[in-house]
Amino acid sequence: MEFIRELLIFLRVRKKLWLTPIILIMIILGGLLIIAQGSVIAPFIYTVF
Repeated sequence: MEFIRELLIFLRVRKKLWLTPIILIMIILGGLLIIAQGSVIAPFIYTVF
C-alpha cells in the first residue's frame, strides 16, 4: 500500500495526473490476462492482443 501512496503523491507533485488512467488500464488488462491464463477463453482473449 505504501508503493501506491508514494506513486499517487509523485503523480500529484509532478503534475502527472494524466498518467492515472493509463496505469489503471494497464492494471486491468494485466489482471485480465492473468485470470484468463488457465481458462477456456484464453485463446479468444490472446487473439484480441
